[in-house]
Amino acid sequence: MARAITTFCCVVAIVVSAAIAAPAAAEPVSIGDTKAVRAVVEAQLAAFAADDAKRAFSYAAPAIREMFGTPERFVAMVRAGYPVVYRPSNINFLHPVWIDGQLVQGVHLTDGDGTLWLAIYRLERQADKSWRISGCDVQPASGKST
Repeated sequence: MARAITTFCCVVAIVVSAAIAAPAAAEPVSIGDTKAVRAVVEAQLAAFAADDAKRAFSYAAPAIREMFGTPERFVAMVRAGYPVVYRPSNINFLHPVWIDGQLVQGVHLTDGDGTLWLAIYRLERQADKSWRISGCDVQPASGKST
């Protein structure tokens, strides 16, 4: 499992680095897709808040589900590696953008100490037209929430 987490984190870091390094490549997202991806991220955050591992896992893309195998392993990774995602005290969505064909949704999250974080979610459209989360990178943001 440690190897899966390391691989997952490396892939996310590469995509996020590319997204940050190339802001000129960002394209606007339709209103429908904006609402849909926000709903998926909100639903997963609500599932974490309710300690509903099965529901939280259901919003992960197939490759993520395959990587972790079970909802319990997935949630254990999020709880240990992304505590602000698991239990944010405040959530503020940014406008999603398309970057090189990848939909990226930024979310400002505040932890229990008032520290502000930027979660960068990558989402992919499924064959049934639904959206699933294919990755999330969390990094400190400037400022503190009060």
